[in-house]
Amino acid sequence: MPRNAEVIRHWQMLLHIDAMRAGVSVKDLAAKFKVTTRTVWRDLQALQEVGFPLVDEKRDRTTCWKLLNMPLKALNDAGLSVTEACSLYLSRTLLVEFTGTPFEPGLAAIIRRVEKSLSPAVRKFLQRLPEVVQVKGAPRKTVTSPKHDEFVARLIEAATERKVCRVLYFSVHSDREKEYELHPYSLTYAEGGLYLSAWVPEYRMVRVFAAERVRKVTVLEKSFTPGADMADEAFGQSLGVNRGGKPEKIVVEFTPRVASYVRERTWHGSQQIEAIAGGGVRLTLKVCRDWALRTWVLGWGAHARVVSPSALAEEILEQLDGARDGYAPKLLFDAAPPSPAPKSRRLPLRS
Repeated sequence: MPRNAEVIRHWQMLLHIDAMRAGVSVKDLAAKFKVTTRTVWRDLQALQEVGFPLVDEKRDRTTCWKLLNMPLKALNDAGLSVTEACSLYLSRTLLVEFTGTPFEPGLAAIIRRVEKSLSPAVRKFLQRLPEVVQVKGAPRKTVTSPKHDEFVARLIEAATERKVCRVLYFSVHSDREKEYELHPYSLTYAEGGLYLSAWVPEYRMVRVFAAERVRKVTVLEKSFTPGADMADEAFGQSLGVNRGGKPEKIVVEFTPRVASYVRERTWHGSQQIEAIAGGGVRLTLKVCRDWALRTWVLGWGAHARVVSPSALAEEILEQLDGARDGYAPKLLFDAAPPSPAPKSRRLPLRS
């Protein structure tokens, strides 16, 4: 058996034993993981040698195995079991996604505390799992402001205490800095960056601000009361980072070539998927007709076709024409290399 498969079985066995608080027999473990009882005994011994607190006890003439929590007392006091602490340690790669945010120091401190609670042998065992279970980091925003963390902390404070803020913000759309008076509702980590959702009295609507573009934050003494437009789910009506716009029924058909890829994901909570003739699928969503939706449809290329609304189909066609215009007039094809001249036939020399 490949060594990686053995490591994964060991980890799954630990999780199963931990879940069975009353204990589990070797026979039951063998049936669960489809191995022999001899293999189970060998696995249990290997896990004990690593340092996991596995103990056996007799119950109704049957030997049952349990996982104790005592060796990780500091973490057990916080309500974490052995496998939960190990899972948190393994998830440190996922938590790295928050680097560049004000939460990074706190997350790093938690991971260090968990790491110190695990023995070197246990850490060595766990470090083998990422060889076969890996995480690919998503693209992250680049933060250049030295006061970014300070600004975010002020925004969190203002949102928590419902205080009005004055924010100096750089708008990419207008390519200039502008000062806003805001009612900060919440901050959301999405698509590799932090986004502030806030009511803007000047516009009488909720707007979204990218935290890395904030240049200055002043928390005022004035308080505010959140309106009914404060959504429970961040950006719940969009496929991307957007609170504006009214959700509408979107219908997109996909070719058989990508039908399986469409089926195997939840793109939005409102989605409905049905098969269509020829092996394709029809996906129905109720989301905003925004940039995120258009980008998502365009990402499927020739394998997606907007059925409705017609306004979205026209927007997609316009973007496709624009993309083509950016290439077609400028394509330079290399000239074909000249064909080699035919070799002249040489007559054989006379002897």
